[in-house]
Amino acid sequence: MSSPIGVVPSLSLAAAEAIVAEHFGLFARASALPSERDQNILVHAEDGRRFVLKIANASERRAVLEGECDVLRELANTGLCPTVVRTRSGDELTQIEGHWVRLITALDGAPLATVPLHTDALRRDVGRAVGQLDLALASFDHPSLHRTFQWDLAHAQEVVHTHQHLVRDTMLRDCITRVSTHHREAIVPLLPSLRRSVIHGDPNDYNVLVDHARQHVTGIVDFGDMVASHTVNDVAIAMAYVALGSDDPLQAAAQVAAGYHAVFPLREDEISALFGLMCMRLCVSACLAARQQADRPDIAYLGISQAPIQRTLPTLAAVHPRLAHYILRDACGLEPVPHAARVVSWLRANGSGFAPLLGCDLRSTPVAPLDFSAGSALIANDPAHNAPRELDDRIARVLAEHGALIGVGGYDEARLIYHWPNEPQGTERRTIHLGLDLSTQPGTPLYAPLDGVVHGFENADFYHDYGPVIVLRHETTHEPPVAFFTLYGHLSVDSLDGLTIGQRIAKGTEFARIGESPTNGHWWAHVHMQVMVDMLDVPCNVNGAARASQRRVWKSICPDPNLLLGIPPERFARHDARAAISTARASLVGRNVRVSYGADALNIVRGDRQYLYNADGHRFLDAYNNVAHVGHAHPRVVRAVSEQLSVLNTNTRYLQEQLTRYAEALLATFPDPLRVCFFTASGSEANELALRLARTYTGARDLIVMDHAYHGHTTTLIDISPYKHNGPGGTGAPDWVHSSPIPDVYRDRRFEGSPGAWFASEVGRVVERVRQSGRGLSGYIAETCPSVGGQIMPPDGFLREVYARVRDAGGVCIADEVQTGFGRIGSHFWAFEAQAVVPDIVVLGKPMANGYPMGAVITTREIADRFDNGMEFFSTFGGSTAACVAAHATLEVTLEEGLQDHALQVGTSLRAALSALAADHELVGDVRGSGLFLGVELVRDRETRAPAASEAGFVVSRMRARGVLAGTDGPHHNVIKLRGPMCLSLADAERVAGVLEQSLREVPPTAE
Repeated sequence: MSSPIGVVPSLSLAAAEAIVAEHFGLFARASALPSERDQNILVHAEDGRRFVLKIANASERRAVLEGECDVLRELANTGLCPTVVRTRSGDELTQIEGHWVRLITALDGAPLATVPLHTDALRRDVGRAVGQLDLALASFDHPSLHRTFQWDLAHAQEVVHTHQHLVRDTMLRDCITRVSTHHREAIVPLLPSLRRSVIHGDPNDYNVLVDHARQHVTGIVDFGDMVASHTVNDVAIAMAYVALGSDDPLQAAAQVAAGYHAVFPLREDEISALFGLMCMRLCVSACLAARQQADRPDIAYLGISQAPIQRTLPTLAAVHPRLAHYILRDACGLEPVPHAARVVSWLRANGSGFAPLLGCDLRSTPVAPLDFSAGSALIANDPAHNAPRELDDRIARVLAEHGALIGVGGYDEARLIYHWPNEPQGTERRTIHLGLDLSTQPGTPLYAPLDGVVHGFENADFYHDYGPVIVLRHETTHEPPVAFFTLYGHLSVDSLDGLTIGQRIAKGTEFARIGESPTNGHWWAHVHMQVMVDMLDVPCNVNGAARASQRRVWKSICPDPNLLLGIPPERFARHDARAAISTARASLVGRNVRVSYGADALNIVRGDRQYLYNADGHRFLDAYNNVAHVGHAHPRVVRAVSEQLSVLNTNTRYLQEQLTRYAEALLATFPDPLRVCFFTASGSEANELALRLARTYTGARDLIVMDHAYHGHTTTLIDISPYKHNGPGGTGAPDWVHSSPIPDVYRDRRFEGSPGAWFASEVGRVVERVRQSGRGLSGYIAETCPSVGGQIMPPDGFLREVYARVRDAGGVCIADEVQTGFGRIGSHFWAFEAQAVVPDIVVLGKPMANGYPMGAVITTREIADRFDNGMEFFSTFGGSTAACVAAHATLEVTLEEGLQDHALQVGTSLRAALSALAADHELVGDVRGSGLFLGVELVRDRETRAPAASEAGFVVSRMRARGVLAGTDGPHHNVIKLRGPMCLSLADAERVAGVLEQSLREVPPTAE
């Protein structure tokens, strides 16, 4: 049934240029385009217009080409298709050397296959564009397009049957067999009822043109496969090629279906056929490619899509077709499982007549809400503290607090407690709990809520599996009745004794008992109850958790078990949705208290060392937040603070060994003469105190700062922070604040000779201006390594010369080490040590107590004594007992775990990997930093160093989409900053570099 390839044209580019000049009156330059059966040549006219010269295969009939021309006229109003250019004699077709020739306008955009970034918005737009074409052609017809054509999906079974044996890859061939069997059994019977029309026939990823930057379709080309066939085939083909290479091919395809359905609604039978058709298109492609490559092994284009098919088809073939159907229905805005609503309505209507599962009416029996969500304190970060006995003890305390014997909760709850040893690497973890847990004493009997029969049972004894589990099958009393199932997991082993498949279990009959660890799957004592309207052909051990991206689908497959139990809603743990939190925040909190990522803000509910988790249980590698210095929720810091808070938390007006012990340990890390501590509650408060110390000691007020610096949020600190007072909403610097240049040797090209000496001389100019004004200088304050300034590492000798000039003018030198202290730069514990200087005052904050509010000022005895002028210094929360133990534990962990050396090792590896990116990505202008204080500056031109701010924002957003958190900073907001917790590993560094590289590849040509 296959169509012969015929004589493939091979016109030279010079001949093509001559044809265009002779027949169309255009003087143009020609270049080749890839094609299969025909020859396509891109034509660049002198006036800037572009065209495509199409030389048809010798076997192509004129009537078919005329039909294509008619179609293009029919589609002119869509704005998605080329138009046919007539010859000088007014013809749309002309024949040259036995081949029919046409000239059509070229469309803007790049083939979808060549664009590295495919967002869901773009995928939906692909569906929208194909839908617009099919809608416009719904009533169009042309006799030449009623033809037998090998690429027509209506003939897929015959094509696959004929050529499947030529596919060499065994696994791919097996997948093709599985897909074609499903197609034959489930899709072919649907074909007679499906709508028919003229369709494009091949909206593949090379025929769909897109705007990379705007992520939308600009046009669809190559109408050579036009055919009168099943209308749904067009969207199925588009779905198949969008799925290729996607990390989640079915989800990608579903977006295409959603876009199509929005403009040209699919019928129920068409949605039923979609998954089988899209998979079958890939099978057809693989089979025909195998045949064509056997015939023409010299043409690489023929196999261009086969490698992606070998990756994608097995993934799709592993999805249960009904689950795929439900996912596609959901994408189209329909109830995922068509019969789910009937089951739910029946359960609601009959709820009062169900027998109590635990033998007591849970509508009135006291129950305690148990929260096992991603952000629950009931679940420890340390797996050792989630052992069944530990959980039993914690649950017992919650039950006692509520005066209850039963704990309840869990349906539609995102959890982190599951272990999926067989889950494919790189896929989204299953976190959404599909059942409802009733926690009570082991051995508690369970009574059947309604009549049923035993559908399946087994002892699923893998770690964190169901353990002994029973599934009962039930039917509604509708006509016709609808089957549904209830599952009961974590039972006692003897619950399975004597059971048989098909055994009737009457309502109210005791049929099982709650098990205990380890025989219940190594869980705490509870029963997991789940309702299913489709078991997806699983005999018993059906999924008890789902991926968050498929939440609606699985909630349709597995409705809320509380429909059978009737527990009042207020007795469950409350979890506010992200949208509700965002709305409440906008209403209750000042609007300039902003969130990262704008409207797509993260709802972070848990931290564990270098990871953060959102409310859906998705894990993010935190390469950005330096506050959690030794790692989020480090158990040693948590334990120290918890124990202290359980005893006492008070202020520095009382003697406390916690303060003196910490002060002694902290000062031991500083060189002489820095020997006195003042403790505050924040870095901002510490910087305020540092200014007071300087002014009191010198008797002067004027201060030199670094341009684009940020030192805190108080009024005075805004005054000394150019990042704020020169930015939006700022009013500029007061007359006592004097800015000096950032020592940025990459961006500031003015320096001559030694960069350290030159930048120090610029500070010297400012010092001299203050002197000449007759005003005294209180000091110079700067982040040792400017972070907001763009992750700058000052050149050697810079601070040494600056400090000498400032001290010579009577000022003191203040080092803001909030960002870079405690070993972050790897080479030294304090960044000022790398400059071979000793400041007069050092300011600490942020990471000092691993997130507990704490700041400090370290200074000399001389300065401290001058400050002791009769006015008391007191910070209510600064140096509290809890803050001191938090900070002391953080310091001990930093030293004992060798985090400074670790930061140097990991940072050196990461910096090398980042520097290597410059070879392939012109955007990377500079890579700088030390340890885990790194910056990657993006530029649009390496010569001019024009900052690539929007590109940097784009890259950070794409990194976040891949689960890595980074940030941007610098005067031009074009520096990607990497400064995560000090426990980042070498593997984490490799991942950060890999994700950054992937994200750089996706940057559109212009990201304005």
